Order: sequence, then C-alpha cells, then structure tokens
Amino acid sequence: MASIKHIFNEIHYEMVRKIAEGGMGLVYEAVQLGAGNFRKVVAVKLIREEFSAIEEFQKNFIGEARLVADLIHTNIVQTYHLGQIGGQYFMVMEFVRGVNLEAFIEKHRQIGKPVPVDLAAFIISRIARGLAYAHQKRDREGRHLNIVHRDIGPKNVLLAYEGDVKLTDFGIAKALDLMYNEEGKVIAGKDEYLSPEQASYAVTDARADLFPLGIVLTELLLGKNLFRSLDRNQSRRNILSMPIPQFGKLRPDIDPKLEAIIQKALTRDRDQRYQSAFEVLTDLEMYLYSDRYGPTNEKLGVYLKEVFGINEPGGTAPASRPPQPLPKA
Repeated sequence: MASIKHIFNEIHYEMVRKIAEGGMGLVYEAVQLGAGNFRKVVAVKLIREEFSAIEEFQKNFIGEARLVADLIHTNIVQTYHLGQIGGQYFMVMEFVRGVNLEAFIEKHRQIGKPVPVDLAAFIISRIARGLAYAHQKRDREGRHLNIVHRDIGPKNVLLAYEGDVKLTDFGIAKALDLMYNEEGKVIAGKDEYLSPEQASYAVTDARADLFPLGIVLTELLLGKNLFRSLDRNQSRRNILSMPIPQFGKLRPDIDPKLEAIIQKALTRDRDQRYQSAFEVLTDLEMYLYSDRYGPTNEKLGVYLKEVFGINEPGGTAPASRPPQPLPKA
C-alpha cells in the first residue's frame, strides 16, 4: 500500500486504509485534500495492478464510471471522478459510513434475532426507489439508457448509520452502448441472486432486477437465501424450478399483504412479475404507510446503531469490531 499512498498523495488524496477487495478491484478509504485545509472522506476504487494494463478490464472500469457518473440519487452511491495516474485508473466515490446488507443479515444471525418485518420492507423499498431511478434514466440526448444492474444482492446494498440505504456496484450492469458480457453465452451475476432470465441465459431487461430484489427481501425476513446451494449449478436450478413457499408459514408475522408482494416479485414469468421497480416501490409504501406511521431513515439509523453497538455521536464502531467493507469492490 506504500506505493499507492505515494502515488495518490501526489494528486491530493490521502489513502487511509483498504476497506474492500474483489477479484479485479480494490477500494480504499481516502481523504480528499484541498485549499484552506479542506478535507473530505471519500472512497477510491481502482483496478488491481495485475489487471490495470489489460484493455478489457480498463474498458469495463471506464464503462462503469461513465454509466454511474450521472446517476445522482439518494439511494445510489454517487461517483465523483474518474482519473488515471501511474497507468492505473481510479474512481472517486461517495464514502458510506455504515455496513453492507450482508453484514446486517449476518449480525442478526449472530444475535439470534430476526430483522423486523417493517424495516426489511423499508430497506427493499429504498433499493426499489434507487432502481426505479436507474431504470428510467436517459442520457443528455434523451435516449433511454435501458440500465439493468444485474447484480442485486446484499453485498451491493449499503446501510449508512444515519439510516440511508444505497445501491452500489454497477460493474456488470448493461445499458445502451455499454455491455461487455454477451447475454446468451455467459451469466452475469451471482448464482443465488439471479433472475430466471439470467439463470437461463436469456436476454434481460429491467424486470430481471426485480426477482433478486424479492430474494433479498426474503433473506432479510428469514435470515437465509432459500435458493443458495453449495453447488452453483444447483443454485441456478433452484432459481428456475424450486417451489416458491408461502413465506407467512415460515414466519408468522409476514401478513397477507406482504406475502402478495413477495409472491409477485418472485414470479418466474417476467410478464406476470412486477413490470417496474416503481410498482414494487408503490406496493411496499402502501403496505408500510397506508394505515400506520411506518419506518423512516431515522428509525433505521437508530436501529442500526443499537444492533451494532454504535454509541458515539459520530457513529464510530467499537474498537473490538473490524471495519465493515464499504463499498464493495
């Protein structure tokens, strides 16, 4: 990391620590420095050094940055800048102080406590809100971008300690004039969070993001992904053919209204599934707010701090707990 620190110090980014790493990329917490002792905490994402000279990886990285540059929404992690130094491309992104949804689910497994139903539905409603924006996005010429995230899952959802819910990692998204994975030949996404279209190598549209949104909702409610298998091929077969249970029988406080939303999201025939993320958002908000005062960002923030033992006003995690990997590489 010493060389990386040295390189980025030259362009006024003070690298603090590595917070995440994936197959191709690394993410660092950094401080952007400016005039008058200006300091701003950001996340810096870059390609691993061994891949940085490979043209295909550069194109993927640049493509992701260009795609998300104009995705400016409360429920999407913002990208501020794409740069290059020392032959290495990097993205400067919003730093989210909190946990990802995978850590949130795992914490509840550890303490033996289910995620409250209303908060689970609220979190999914915020993801749906971000997706609705991305799916409807047009470029400066007014062309519909036809964005499909294709990688909806707990690792790609960040929960800020203040209660904001943010979708991240559009690294394998497809969009108009931007698609590096050929559908029909390869599967983009994680096997246990695929839509049936992805699992069967079909061409996808925005509805492909809604089936995994249903999967994540059930994982929040049950503490496990019902489609997951140790065998990747079996996970895909489960997506395609496993009987969809009645979730109210697995958790009694899932009422018929929420059951209906889950079942529609997990409909394999995409023509019978929800047709847009906005429809999912509308039904979840009707469920949450039509007859009661429902959850808010503030309520989620208070709950997060209680569950993770965040007691200080600044939201600092206890020293005994390692930093959470945000955002994902």
